[in-house]
Amino acid sequence: MCIPDFRLSLLRIVLKLYASLAEQLPATARNHSVDLEVQEGETPNEVLARHVVDRERVHLLLRNGVYLSPSQRDQVVLQDGDVLAAWPPIAGG
Repeated sequence: MCIPDFRLSLLRIVLKLYASLAEQLPATARNHSVDLEVQEGETPNEVLARHVVDRERVHLLLRNGVYLSPSQRDQVVLQDGDVLAAWPPIAGG
C-alpha cells in the first residue's frame, strides 16, 4: 500500500535586505544577500517575520524586481528561485 507524502517541498530563494534592515541577516550573508530554503506556500511577509524584520519597517519590497504592495505581501506565494529585496524608508534632503 502506498502512503502519500504530505510534507511540503522546500524551495530555494534569495533574500536581500538593505540599509538598516541588513542587520537582520545572518552572519553568513554576503553583499546584503542570503540563500534560504523556505516551505512551499510561504509568503514574503512570512519570510521577513522569520528573520525578525518588522513589516512596518519595510517600505519597498521587490520580488524578482517587481514591486509588491503591502496588501500583496501576505497573498503572493513564493516560487523556487525567487529573489526578495527589501528597503526601509529612506530620508534625504
